[in-house]
Amino acid sequence: MQGQQLPDPWGVKRAENLLQSLQAILSARVVVTPFGEIEEVHILAGSGTSPKQIVRNVESALLAQLGIKIDHRKISVAQTAEVQPIEALEESAVRREAMKRGVVYRSFDAIASAPHRVRIAVTLEVNGQEVVGEDEAAETTRGRLQAAARATVAALDRALPRGTFQLEGVRVIEIFDEQLTVAGVHVVEGRETKMLTGTAEIRGGAEQAAVLAVLDATNRWFQSRQS
Repeated sequence: MQGQQLPDPWGVKRAENLLQSLQAILSARVVVTPFGEIEEVHILAGSGTSPKQIVRNVESALLAQLGIKIDHRKISVAQTAEVQPIEALEESAVRREAMKRGVVYRSFDAIASAPHRVRIAVTLEVNGQEVVGEDEAAETTRGRLQAAARATVAALDRALPRGTFQLEGVRVIEIFDEQLTVAGVHVVEGRETKMLTGTAEIRGGAEQAAVLAVLDATNRWFQSRQS
């Protein structure tokens, strides 16, 4: 029916996501017949890997991960030295913005501190100086998430020229088939209390996303107090 989103019974999206995760591949499009057989695979790749190697990688990935054997003649490869994948562009933009505001996320460490407990350390660089925040929690998914967010707040709090931060909460939500971490942070300055919120897509783990969500919530306020 026109305008209605059709289902994906042949797992085309799964195959495309698999191929786009391979090294040097920027984008992939899989074309199937009405019977679900792969008819064409179109690959856009960077210039650092030979087309023959890319074709072999595509064949191997489809066979190993999805059990699909494909004729190499059905795979076409276009290469470019100009296009960057969207993830690289986003990371570059985040890095530029972080440097502009003087807060850079450096590392996340989790160390077992006692039976069933974990100590989380978050390292930031604030105006060129390294700042570490720590927190301890139960060794559970929710405990690690909360500890990562509290450790980030603690690190930022040490670098504040005035006022203080306090974590209201952090949780994982699903929206538009994507998982996001949402953080709420109270900022207290004098008699004023304000709630700041931020989000981060889960890519490198929920704990790291919790760190980035706290930074997303606080960066504008923090930057305004640095001037």
